[in-house]
Amino acid sequence: MTPPDATIRAVEAVLFAATEPMTADAIRVHLGGIEVRTALVALQADYAGRGIELVRRGERWHFQTAADMAHLLRRTHEEPRKLSRAGIETLAIIAYHEPATRAEIEAIRGVQISKGTIDVLMEAGWIRPAGRREVPGRPLLYATTPAFLAHFGLASRRDLPGLEDLRAAGLLDPVDLAFETMEVAKPYDED
Repeated sequence: MTPPDATIRAVEAVLFAATEPMTADAIRVHLGGIEVRTALVALQADYAGRGIELVRRGERWHFQTAADMAHLLRRTHEEPRKLSRAGIETLAIIAYHEPATRAEIEAIRGVQISKGTIDVLMEAGWIRPAGRREVPGRPLLYATTPAFLAHFGLASRRDLPGLEDLRAAGLLDPVDLAFETMEVAKPYDED
């Protein structure tokens, strides 16, 4: 059996050299079948509060610059590309209802979506094709990616805000909230 220090060092080396986030199983394959989950937790604790940190996004692990140090690495002003309202709505529908077909997205939004909207989300790496629905026509299914989780700082889709979170943040339309609380008046008295 390999001593814990050697395992931790080996896991650290593999993750440091990796070009993309890795699952525990992928790391284990690199190290010849050694159990790595304990080493990952130990490394995460070792790097907590430092300039770089070991983070888990979904089932994948990677090193990243600590959020409070990111400003030191920016050399040029980045112009963020804004997502259209259709893009935001489409991404939200896919995230909350995945896997979803184009027809399901359009039914929820109430309008057709252009192919360009899906293309922009795929180019950003936030959604991917996820197979086909087994119905006539076999429409393509879309799902979110690990890059979506990483970009929005989510460990999993379960971390997406719920209805109460959105209400508390003031992100729901006041008109929708008014309709929810409004009582239906009776057209006449039944006495």
